[in-house]
Amino acid sequence: MRSPTLSLYLLAGAIPIWLGACSPFPTKATQESPPSSPETVLRISVQPTQDRVEQERMIPPLDAHLEQVLGQRVDFIIAKDYQESVDMLVDGRANAVYAGVVSYFEALERGAKVTPLVAPIDADTVRPWYRSCLVVAANNSIKTLQDLKGKRVAFVDRFSTSGYLIPLAALKQEGIDPERDFSKVVFGGTHAETEQLLATNQVDAIATNLATYNQLQQQGEGENPRIIWKSDPIPHAPVLVSGNLPPELIKKLKQAFLTTPAGIKDLMGAKTVGYTLVEEEDYKSIGELRRQLNLSREKSR
Repeated sequence: MRSPTLSLYLLAGAIPIWLGACSPFPTKATQESPPSSPETVLRISVQPTQDRVEQERMIPPLDAHLEQVLGQRVDFIIAKDYQESVDMLVDGRANAVYAGVVSYFEALERGAKVTPLVAPIDADTVRPWYRSCLVVAANNSIKTLQDLKGKRVAFVDRFSTSGYLIPLAALKQEGIDPERDFSKVVFGGTHAETEQLLATNQVDAIATNLATYNQLQQQGEGENPRIIWKSDPIPHAPVLVSGNLPPELIKKLKQAFLTTPAGIKDLMGAKTVGYTLVEEEDYKSIGELRRQLNLSREKSR
């Protein structure tokens, strides 16, 4: 029987799916939107989940599409780390953010008035779900979570859902405390940097997600790393918007994301086929899991 703790983040059912229209990328002419007044600029911070150069390369097609639909300027800002992406939302430097679910709750607990707007649809499941996993080198003898005791383990960031929160819950269920039971605990900072820790034998295992693992498999040379544990489905990272944005702009932004042309990549690195609308209710189980693990700024209820 699945434990109550880990079952919290199971999705009760499929969220209605809307697949993006397959229209071509905007032309160069449409990418050059007329300048707009400072108060209308949409500033979107992005968590640095992947290689920075790669994320910067992903931005222009989406930026052009959003500006075309909204009819105004959009600025993307890649944060230096997960923490800064939340800081920018809290202090007003950004009024929207590409962020993980944990960051959503961090922003709320720090007083930001934000709501989830859309989430990417996973290309493999055709649902707004993904899975966390723990990965080891192919030639490593580790086969179970219990085998991790005494080993060197890398997580992504304390604000990462798939790279920390969900695997931590699984370890706790097994009676494993990373600080006590691992010989070394490292935080890579991004999924890409965490992968490198495993590739260069600086750690014995890493926490990541299946999309990132699949990329590793495709890019790997020689023996590929292998999965020793994977989670049940968890809700995909949402795009969050500030409650300070005009309602009409939020409405247009929903339409912009829902009509994202095929081929435009998700900025968090997920392999996706468009976006679907999400709401606060879709993420309550993750908030409750944080409270159970004493990771929330709020007191457990």
